[in-house]
Formats: sequence, structure tokens, C-alpha cells
Amino acid sequence: MVRVVGENVESDIHPIRDAQIMADELGLDLVEIAPTANPPVCKIMDYKKFLYEQKKKQKEIKANAAKVVLKEIRMGPNTDDHDFNFKLNHGKKFLEDGAKLKVFVFFKGRSIIYKEKGEVILLRFAQELEDYGKVEQMPKMEGKRMIMFIAPKKK
Repeated sequence: MVRVVGENVESDIHPIRDAQIMADELGLDLVEIAPTANPPVCKIMDYKKFLYEQKKKQKEIKANAAKVVLKEIRMGPNTDDHDFNFKLNHGKKFLEDGAKLKVFVFFKGRSIIYKEKGEVILLRFAQELEDYGKVEQMPKMEGKRMIMFIAPKKK
């Protein structure tokens, strides 16, 4: 016994065979929508059309989802003020465009002994961009790089 629902069907309890015959007469499918209910609930509908519409909705949701762009800015531990400001202006532009920033200091050879210089540069960079974005991840070492992520502020 199953409860049958649908556009052209009154909600009623029928044996499964009768429900299947009703669906066949209408040229539609019998689909179980609530198997745990007592009695189970079945719906008479065009199942292929239902799947098509679900797929279409998923595509629409995916199309409307915001695509996150990740921009990288690379500096060294001995980056000068002019270079720093030049990269800072690029960072501002990227954040205003809505992109995330991955700012990193790359340590080459023996410059790895200046880890604190790299951290100071990254923290100064984050402080300068405070109006445009917020720090998502504080500076942390990964191999020969010290990396920090900055996300744009909502408008």
C-alpha cells in the first residue's frame, strides 16, 4: 500500500500495482518521494523532465556563483620603499576588483636568516591595505616562502 500524490491524482492510499497502472495510463512515472513515511508516499510525474529541470537549476546556481580570483604579489626580505609602494598600489587595485591576494616574501639562499624582516614587510603590507581588505591568514613560513592571504572587504 502506498499513498499516491500528483497533479491529476487525489491523495489516496492504493496498492502498488494500482498506483503503477494509474501512472501508466497517464503516461507518467511512479516515483517514491517519502520511503520512510507510513504508508510510503509516491508521486506520479514525468521523471526525465524532473531530472532535466534539476540539472538546469544546478547549472544556473553554478553560473551565478562568484568566481574567486587569486592574485599573487612576490617580494624579497630586502624590498625597498619604492618597490613596496609599487606592489602596494597593485594590491589595492586587485582588492578593489574583488580578487583575493596572496602576498609572499621569497627567501633566496642565505636571506633565510632574515625571517623577521619578511614578517615585518608582510605585516606592514597588511596594515597599509587595512581599508581595502582584511587579513585571512597571518604570515606563516612554508619552505622558502613566508605567505599571507588578504581577502577584499565587502562593499
